[in-house]
Amino acid sequence: MNEQEISEILLKENEEFRKLSQEHKHLKEILNDFNKKVHLTPEEEVEKKRVQKVKLTGKDRMAELVRDYKKSH
Repeated sequence: MNEQEISEILLKENEEFRKLSQEHKHLKEILNDFNKKVHLTPEEEVEKKRVQKVKLTGKDRMAELVRDYKKSH
């Protein structure tokens, strides 16, 4: 079973994974909005970095859940 298949199963069966996935999509949209701008204010730069860190942390947790699922199945 590959990671995509496991992700689809976890989206259906695991509330934490589902919430992380939704948050990841939302943060990706926010980053896309920042990336569309030609110039960012210093405050926007700080917020962009914060969003990137939160997004990465969530992605790491999702990957951990996939690994745990692989081990247990």
